[in-house]
Amino acid sequence: METFQFNHNRVAYALLFSPVNDPGKIKQRIINAAKAKGREGDEKREAVNFSFINASLVTSRLHLETAINQAILAESQGSLRTKTVHSEILFALNPTNNITEAIRRYGVSDTSKALLVVYVGDLLASTSNVENKMEKVVDGTIVTFDKLAEVTDWDTLIKYHKVNVTEKDIRAQAFLDNVAISAVALKSVMQ
Repeated sequence: METFQFNHNRVAYALLFSPVNDPGKIKQRIINAAKAKGREGDEKREAVNFSFINASLVTSRLHLETAINQAILAESQGSLRTKTVHSEILFALNPTNNITEAIRRYGVSDTSKALLVVYVGDLLASTSNVENKMEKVVDGTIVTFDKLAEVTDWDTLIKYHKVNVTEKDIRAQAFLDNVAISAVALKSVMQ
């Protein structure tokens, strides 16, 4: 499990699952939790209180960390564009300002092959409890962040960021990583 510490006494935990066996089931569980009412609804929402990110659209650990930081910053300033800090991470990753598009592109879908699952909490959150909750939601294999580059879909990222890269080598990937990180970092300034 990766741990990111931020200002405002916030910490984020992230696991990379690859492959994911039934991403459609996770998506349906999130939808059902959002629709549920009362105490049962609260329990269902708490069970999926994570950011489920399509790992194929994350270029690096720094790309993810920058998006998490932007979401925490927006939350601390009371300027969330989405309902939660977890959905704000998806919004931060998307190069446009369209919230629906961000959730559709960067969130879990029926075809997701790899997922980054992120939990943002305070410094008192127990790493083992968070990891156990993530494992109960996602049926998949946990792999190290070193595997992230292997699941990244560089062609789709080139399309989403509208970058004209003809060569598909390590220099192009490093360039695209810089573009993606910069887009996330500058998004709040450009709004």
